Amino acid sequence: MAAPNRDNPPEEELLEEGTLMSHLIELRLRLLRAVMAVGIICLALLPFASRIFSLVARPLVKQLPEGSKMIATQVTATFLTPVKTTFFVALFLAMPLVLYQVWAFVAPGLYRREKRFAVPLLVSSVILFYTGVAFAYFLVFPTVFHFFAATTPEGVTMMTDINSYLDFTLLTCFSFGIAFEVPVATVLLIATGLVKAEALAKQRPYIFLGAFIVGAVLTPPDVISQAMLAIPMYGLFEGGLLMARFMYPPRAATTTDKSTA
Repeated sequence: MAAPNRDNPPEEELLEEGTLMSHLIELRLRLLRAVMAVGIICLALLPFASRIFSLVARPLVKQLPEGSKMIATQVTATFLTPVKTTFFVALFLAMPLVLYQVWAFVAPGLYRREKRFAVPLLVSSVILFYTGVAFAYFLVFPTVFHFFAATTPEGVTMMTDINSYLDFTLLTCFSFGIAFEVPVATVLLIATGLVKAEALAKQRPYIFLGAFIVGAVLTPPDVISQAMLAIPMYGLFEGGLLMARFMYPPRAATTTDKSTA
């Protein structure tokens, strides 16, 4: 009896092919639902825009010297900055719904074995992104702002513009969220066959150095924040490598056994 060919899916798994217009209509529907999810959450949060900005600014405010405050250097900043903060918080909260719309658009074109592979990666990528943002907010910001406040020269008052602070916060949170996706990227590289786990393991010194280079580019120009991004990145790489080896063990031993049988 002939073994089933894995390259050709069973007949019941054959996928229906839609027209270009049907795909465009489906894409528009998914985009509208994603935008509506963000919009509804944003509208619900707008009455609390000032409180939301105060919550986002808390890591810096706690480290400001006594008597210092944040400032607004633009006329419209006192209104637009809290609103912009609320929008990004709404986008952050709606991210699972947005990613679900992406998944719902892509899923009909995937086979069952591909869905089994994609779903855990999608869920883990969302969790890792949120973990990276939480790591930046609760650990990195207090440490870095305390360092900046402690090194302020004598005679200089630390007064940060609210718009500049928001830009800094968004960039840092996004950087840490993306950096925490390293395990997913590692598993994908090995699962797709682009790189072997053994080859990645041999590149550890270069990956360790690359983590610190990425940390220097994405974080403020201080050693503390650079190390707080680089060290978790490298640790997550090792975790992704271990996970990939568990999910996709080397086949050399199996091949050798078959050839000697």
